[in-house]
Amino acid sequence: MSKSKVVITSGRRKRAIARLRLLPGSGMIRVNGMALDAYGSKLARLKIKEPLLLVSDIADKVNISVNVHGGGIISQVDAIRQALGRALSEFGGEKVRKILVNYDRTFLVADTRRKEPCKPNDSKARAKRQKSYR
Repeated sequence: MSKSKVVITSGRRKRAIARLRLLPGSGMIRVNGMALDAYGSKLARLKIKEPLLLVSDIADKVNISVNVHGGGIISQVDAIRQALGRALSEFGGEKVRKILVNYDRTFLVADTRRKEPCKPNDSKARAKRQKSYR
């Protein structure tokens, strides 16, 4: 596979959508225009770095730029992980894909669970109105 190509992928989790651009470079990672070391909490940064640590030989040779919006903090992190896994597997080929799938399938496959909508005249999705006998 040619190593000089640009890979554009996206990842989703609940309401969060991440759009990622991967191109050959020196291993720089940017999330919403800021360096990864300045983004979110330590847990969020570690979750984002997980696929990069699995295939560190490729991660050191590419620059990654991510735009993410919507959802909560962890949903955004999961969307970034998915977009990153898809980009790395497309860039690295079948060998990288197998490494990522064996470690965690959500790197490549979306989790389709969503928030259940509220029913009419109720406050929550599953809550029922209290019955009063008097």
